[in-house]
Amino acid sequence: MDKKSKHALVVEGGAMRGIFAAGVLDGFIDHDYNPFDFCVGVSAGATNLASWLSGQRGRTYTIIADYSCQPEFINFKRFAKGGHWLDLDWLWEHIAQQNPYDMQAFSEQSLPFHVVTTDVETGAPLYTLGDEANLEILLKASCSLPMAYRTHLSVNGRKMIDGGVSDSIPVVEAYKRGAKQITVILSQKLGYKKRPPKAQWLLRRLMNDTPQLAEAMLKRSEQYNQTLEFIHNPPEDCTIKIIAPEESFTVGRLTTDRDKLEAGYQMGLRAAQSVV
Repeated sequence: MDKKSKHALVVEGGAMRGIFAAGVLDGFIDHDYNPFDFCVGVSAGATNLASWLSGQRGRTYTIIADYSCQPEFINFKRFAKGGHWLDLDWLWEHIAQQNPYDMQAFSEQSLPFHVVTTDVETGAPLYTLGDEANLEILLKASCSLPMAYRTHLSVNGRKMIDGGVSDSIPVVEAYKRGAKQITVILSQKLGYKKRPPKAQWLLRRLMNDTPQLAEAMLKRSEQYNQTLEFIHNPPEDCTIKIIAPEESFTVGRLTTDRDKLEAGYQMGLRAAQSVV
């Protein structure tokens, strides 16, 4: 490989499906595996990467398999009354109290970490370098699912929301940044294809105050499937290693079944063994 080429680590989001990546990255910690030049994460993939970069083994597992399963976080009845379906304010405060982030460890490591968010006004992806000053708000913005969390967070004067809306698996961006070798951790099984939303007119109506964001959501399946095509058929000068859940993976976006989450985590630990 050309000495100037870079090796990137890209981690997909997917809310509770991030339990698989949590296992993979904890496996990387167990084996002190880090051949990467930079990393890019989206939503739960970004929070997974943050804990990996700070060396906090098991932290994301606890956040997903414990804190995120609490009714204080997921509550559809609250959403139906005009509140948050996924209350990130409660979750971030609870994490800060029970399992705070080791910002010093993050600051002392040198791997560049790009967090993907979506610009609320334009619907375009934003790739922001995380640092001590902006990391917490960036991660929260990247995890804020449209409509499920009703607050639009501002970072550097721009309103941001879930990065998965505009670039769920940022391998193309990693390639554009010079990565000729990419390791990507997916949160869906191999063979998965994203389907377009059914009631497109309803989505447009519900999001009539942010029309560009609505259009990005309507185009998400097309963008996602094009990314999968890139992953499976990369350019000749690029090699992509795929780490994906096994066929028996049953964790969905809002799964709170502890046995399923534990199985997904153990699956991630096993997957790491095949890489390190």
